[in-house]
Amino acid sequence: MNARGKFRYTLLLASSLCTAVPSFAAETAESVETRISRLEQELAELKALVGNRPAAEAQTAPAPVKKADTSNPVTLSASSGVKVQLYGFARFDASYDTGKISPGNIALYAQPENGRNNDSEWNLTGGATRIGLNLSGPDTESMKLTGNIEFDFLTAVSTENNQTPRLRHGYVKAYWPASDFSILAGQTWDLVSSLIPFVDDPALLWEAGNIGSRHPQVRLTKGFATNNDGRIEMAVAASRTIGEKSSLDGTPTLQADTGKDAAIPSIQGRVAFSKPLIVKNQPATIAISGHYGQEEWDTNKTTGSYTTLDSWSCNLELSMPLSEKMLFAGEYFTGTNLDDYLGGIGQGVNNAAPTNPREIRAQGGWGALRYTINPETSVSLGAGIDDPNDNDLNGMATTTRSRNQSIFANVITKITPNFILGFQLSDWKTDYKNAAGSDALRAQSSVTYKF
Repeated sequence: MNARGKFRYTLLLASSLCTAVPSFAAETAESVETRISRLEQELAELKALVGNRPAAEAQTAPAPVKKADTSNPVTLSASSGVKVQLYGFARFDASYDTGKISPGNIALYAQPENGRNNDSEWNLTGGATRIGLNLSGPDTESMKLTGNIEFDFLTAVSTENNQTPRLRHGYVKAYWPASDFSILAGQTWDLVSSLIPFVDDPALLWEAGNIGSRHPQVRLTKGFATNNDGRIEMAVAASRTIGEKSSLDGTPTLQADTGKDAAIPSIQGRVAFSKPLIVKNQPATIAISGHYGQEEWDTNKTTGSYTTLDSWSCNLELSMPLSEKMLFAGEYFTGTNLDDYLGGIGQGVNNAAPTNPREIRAQGGWGALRYTINPETSVSLGAGIDDPNDNDLNGMATTTRSRNQSIFANVITKITPNFILGFQLSDWKTDYKNAAGSDALRAQSSVTYKF
């Protein structure tokens, strides 16, 4: 090697020694960046490969197993854009009564004994089984549209093992959130006495202190927020009046329904105030409600004479959380001709004198406590009473009911969110006009599969 070659070799070696460490670090950094770039390129190639895979091949690949979500009902979207949510439950009720309770599958009042002491009976039914559809949308920027269609099978027009579906709810509701205003049209719960007692019996203490049913109606509702976490809600509705079929001396007239024969529909109204009081984030509610309607009773089928009978009620309701686990609720009512609303123990008009029918006045109410032991189990205790005016019952049959009361206690527990068991004991006592009273003890159980 000549001198020039040795010099070039020495210079290259010296340069390599001087730059060995920096060159290694640079090479390492470049390797990491190169590796990341290569991985990104491979991922893009894999995505492209999956996207270009034939459809038949994609369908044959096993889908990942997903745990069923039991908390949400089945929801479908119709071609119109309406979302349809299926819900309901299959329910079985079994009850044992120490005396006859009318009508049997549900409890309204104790029937007259007629000398038959301890005439016990069993009732087994699946009639409370329910199926419904919640409808929603499509909404606009200012309005939300919802609806509901719901059926059960608690009807007296069919046999026990061939029960006819019964429409509970069927309505559409338009709601404007910005103004807290809504319009409802269809059949749903009445505005009067809107609370539900804590009972396991599907009859809900009807004719034993709780009034209010379901009617076809057009309803307007307006809410108002207050400055202290409260809310006022005002509602008014025009509803269908359903009256008795009147007759003259036992001979049916052309009049099929005294309610629809009246000149006006029934008018219902309710004003409610809600605000947390004792328990934070659990508002108490106090409300006053009422209704007024008429029935047109034919009194002479030859001359076409008739008389107009009033139906009205005034109702007070209270729902008060006493602690995070205990809730008290109750209602009081007074009014006349309340059989259409399941008051007066199912008696609205005294038609003992066909040419001079008159309204039956009644008053009553219910109260109950519910204690939630845990999210799965609750226990309840309560009572109700319905007391028609005795003077308004004069001249009617001896089986005319003059007073009806019930005391109940129950426990309801969720074995799973979908499997629910209930057990209730209730004591029934019914007094009769000019006849001995009757009482019965009812033991009832329910098994519900909710979906």
